[in-house]
Amino acid sequence: MSDLLQATRMESPETIPVSISFLPSAWLKYGKELQRLIDQYPQFFGGRQVDLEHVKDNMVSTYHKGTHIDEWGCVWENEIDGAEAIVKGHPLRTEEDVFDLKIPDCRSGRLPHGFMYLRLLDLCGFENAMIYFAEEGEVIRTLIDKVLEYNLYQIAAVLPRMGEMIFFGDDLGMQKGLAIGAERWRKYLAPCYRKMYGLIKAYRPSQLIYMHTDGCIHEIMPDLVACGVDMINPQFRANGLDNLVRVCRREQIIPINLDLDRQLFPFATRSELFDHVGECVESLYLPEGGLGLNVELDHGVPLENMAAVLDAVEQYRHYKG
Repeated sequence: MSDLLQATRMESPETIPVSISFLPSAWLKYGKELQRLIDQYPQFFGGRQVDLEHVKDNMVSTYHKGTHIDEWGCVWENEIDGAEAIVKGHPLRTEEDVFDLKIPDCRSGRLPHGFMYLRLLDLCGFENAMIYFAEEGEVIRTLIDKVLEYNLYQIAAVLPRMGEMIFFGDDLGMQKGLAIGAERWRKYLAPCYRKMYGLIKAYRPSQLIYMHTDGCIHEIMPDLVACGVDMINPQFRANGLDNLVRVCRREQIIPINLDLDRQLFPFATRSELFDHVGECVESLYLPEGGLGLNVELDHGVPLENMAAVLDAVEQYRHYKG
């Protein structure tokens, strides 16, 4: 974590920070073979031992096969164990449902992935949410205000126990851009993130804010920084390396923990994986920092490809330009 903090603060970390995670589905598929693999990389995993007998017991509810209903009344469905579910049952079917929505009582301080923008879609369904955004009426304003009010309660609850960096996740983009467009995002969503992250910065000005967000979001990355985000976790493929270089290195310096190409991992050769990591590092590296490499591996990636990715990030984390 220390090197990620240094990279975010542009304090010239000794190596490029690397974050590696395995979905539970990978542990369920590979078990002891995966344990033997990570044993070979103590520099990343520090001797981590996974309780293979209780992988399912330790998963959050939406990672279990079947149906789960959250505190908002959204119905999550999952066809496999170990990967995230999707919302297929949306409790707000009409405009009247939006106005009648009661904010859940929970004040635990937990904000799961999809806490703001995706929450709107989960509650209404994508099509209705897009209609409400297009109409720009009281429905979308009311819905946003209720979700934002809940989020501010949750953030207030966690303020006293924040570490040096606090993590948020909300997928704002599609494969080719923002579904509501950048201008509507700036009008309706940017004020929400500004209020939420502003609450954190008001409590502790030095607090670092990390935001994961999937999809093509390069056009609003400067806006996220203006809202208070210190490190952004964008996807390689959805944004394109050229766009990330332009927005995060040429137009201004934005620290990013780059999500390496998960869609490439299952199918690429070892040399292609090395080329991918090398191209990213050589294009985005700065001696003072501002770059991390994020790797997420699931059951669809062969063990030999996992090893190739780990070897590649081990080599390139020492890059000095």
